[in-house]
Amino acid sequence: MKLDEKKHLVEDLKDKFLKSKVLIVVDYKGLDVATMNELRKRLREAAVECKVVKNTLLIRASDQTDAEMIKDAFKGPSAVTLSYDDPVAPAKILVEFAKEHKKIEIKKGVMGGKVLELSDIKALADLPPREVLIGKVLFVMNGVPTSIVLVLSDITRKMLNVLQAIKNQKEAA
Repeated sequence: MKLDEKKHLVEDLKDKFLKSKVLIVVDYKGLDVATMNELRKRLREAAVECKVVKNTLLIRASDQTDAEMIKDAFKGPSAVTLSYDDPVAPAKILVEFAKEHKKIEIKKGVMGGKVLELSDIKALADLPPREVLIGKVLFVMNGVPTSIVLVLSDITRKMLNVLQAIKNQKEAA
């Protein structure tokens, strides 16, 4: 690869590192081509990008990005997975794939300026899908105004009951 091509690749990777919501590094040593293609296919279906690039280029591209915090993980055979929309999707796919194929090893990740260790990535993979989380938030947001309306109407109803009791007591007297 020529120097100009390397510079272009580093700039392209740096741009992708800056745009991505989550970046996870995996060691794919021992995987055959068919298995690696299966992993790439699963990732592609979830709109997750998988790149296999020389570690020296990854280290250069990570400069002044969140990926710089995990550049120590760029050792040995490294594949970088990037998600621009859903930060949970690559974690789910990689954790599931690692259970099926013992040769793949999840090294580290970075999301929102924080380093993700293996336990963090597994916890991220256990989260429900994005749509379910949005539904739960909307349910809670809808519940608060409903509760306020019920409380306020209850106060009015109790006040009317008191006034009605006073009226009934004065009529009886």
